[in-house]
Amino acid sequence: MMPEPLHSYFETRRKQVDQALNHYMDTTQSDPEIIHEAMRYSVFAGGKRLRPVLVLAAAECCGASPEKALPTAAAMELIHTYSLVHDDLPAMDDDDLRRGRPTSHKVYGEAIAILSGDALLTKAFELIGENAKIRGVKPQAVSEVVRLIADGAGTFGMIGGQVLDIQMEGGKWQKKNGRAASGKAATEQILRSIHRLKTAALIRTSLQAGAVLAGASPKNILRLGDYGERIGLAFQIADDILDVVADKKKLGKSGSDAKNKKLTFPAVYGLEESKRKAHVLVEDAKKALEPFGRKAQVLKQLANYIIERDH
Repeated sequence: MMPEPLHSYFETRRKQVDQALNHYMDTTQSDPEIIHEAMRYSVFAGGKRLRPVLVLAAAECCGASPEKALPTAAAMELIHTYSLVHDDLPAMDDDDLRRGRPTSHKVYGEAIAILSGDALLTKAFELIGENAKIRGVKPQAVSEVVRLIADGAGTFGMIGGQVLDIQMEGGKWQKKNGRAASGKAATEQILRSIHRLKTAALIRTSLQAGAVLAGASPKNILRLGDYGERIGLAFQIADDILDVVADKKKLGKSGSDAKNKKLTFPAVYGLEESKRKAHVLVEDAKKALEPFGRKAQVLKQLANYIIERDH
């Protein structure tokens, strides 16, 4: 369970993000209607809104109002959603359910699902451009946010991690590295790379984007990036663990890392050691926030929740 102060904060910010998304995506009557309908279907299928809330929390941590970063926060959710739409495709994880509902390609077909993902990614950069219209936001800050997000979502970030994940599917990591000590070290390195790129990169970027829009110092942008890197890794480890131990109905998806013989922390280290590593990452993440004092209280609580959640 999320502690009450954090729950209250999270719900307030999530509603802000949903209102912004609804405003920016009020296009269901525009031709071609099916693509706009498919985009909204995936965006409003639920979800924790973690990445956009991190954008807003980072901006606040650096002394700005959350509204200053709201368009970019909405953009981060579009990028995350596009990645899920594509991740669920038959050529990728081939999932029938996402957040308890049929996946986009099951409802609209593969072609529209692919195009809706493309459209969400494109729309995201339109929204980042909207952030330049917010009073007090410098144009240089918006251009830096574009660079950060393109890097975090691209081949040196999320997409690169997805490629590594695909390359190691079907137990290929076991065949490639065998049981030798050197093989295990190589496996661990690949595992960390997958997690760091596939999940942590976009979480780190969300925090850095909020800090940049708030006009934070380079040192504070770096500190929030370090925090994001660590909680991003911890978040993915927690996801790997939940895939093993959680109720699939509560998770809202039918896929299984074990079924696909994916390279995960539990597969390499077992459940208990994976939990220990996630706890260490969270404690290190909170240390990176110490210079912010009480302004970082929400981010500290969020770090704890990431490894305590049940879905």
